[in-house]
Amino acid sequence: MNVFVYGTLRRHEENHSLLKEAELHYEQAWAEGRLYDTGKGYPAMKEGEGRVYGEIYKINDALLHKLDDIEDFIEGREENLYNRQLQEVNTDQGPVEAFVYYGLGEKMFQNEVSSGDWKVHQFIKEKPERILYFAYGSCMDDARFKLAEVDHHFKICLGAGALKGYSMRYLFKVEDGGRGDIIEDGGTMEGIVYDVPQEAVEYLFTREGVAPGWYRAAFVDVSIGETVYKDVLTFIVKTKFDEVQPPEHYAREILRGSLPHVSAAYHSKLQQQLIDLGMVEEQVKSLLND
Repeated sequence: MNVFVYGTLRRHEENHSLLKEAELHYEQAWAEGRLYDTGKGYPAMKEGEGRVYGEIYKINDALLHKLDDIEDFIEGREENLYNRQLQEVNTDQGPVEAFVYYGLGEKMFQNEVSSGDWKVHQFIKEKPERILYFAYGSCMDDARFKLAEVDHHFKICLGAGALKGYSMRYLFKVEDGGRGDIIEDGGTMEGIVYDVPQEAVEYLFTREGVAPGWYRAAFVDVSIGETVYKDVLTFIVKTKFDEVQPPEHYAREILRGSLPHVSAAYHSKLQQQLIDLGMVEEQVKSLLND
């Protein structure tokens, strides 16, 4: 059986240790509903239009009972804090049936979390002075940073990071072609890890179109060599389209920006990806020579 967790049971959160024996199936999952901050250090989900983001774990009966305890749920009891329901939860690989805990009682629904993501909500509330940021698309190139006069915020580069379990694909469609996205498909991709201040985060939220709903903020674990950096900020497309060829100017930024940092094998993969999407080899080579 599966369980969808969206609050303190998620990775690196205070109650995640209860899931140490569970198998993580999907890091990027979302259920239909609305998320609220209860004001007590944990969130509550209620039915409604919208998305609530979390993770899906495979569990057994013994672990389900432990989760029921922490959620103060007893089957058939009227005064439960949460209600447990079995329903479909979405993933990049399609819907999965999982248990979901819904809050009960209007007192739990104090402040709606507009992002639908408890980790993002906490990050916005805390506003840390600095954060690690994983760039995998055009933000690997500093041309537009300079144009926006924010390049001084992106001077601390830790190097190329590997994101396991994901692939980079052009799944956000605009008028002139595709834009980069990450999809949880079991692959491995690379990008650049920056150490940035809060001012850079504000710029990125605007650039990535978080408010209009183009991309959403998310946190992933990224490896640089043998070191794993936890809860690194990145951005993921909210509504994915079929993959389409990006315009030349965007492809140029990705190839140019990634070249000094990512592995030769991954850079070749980026080039081949463009060819597979319809660019001719000479066209890709010309982008490298610009």
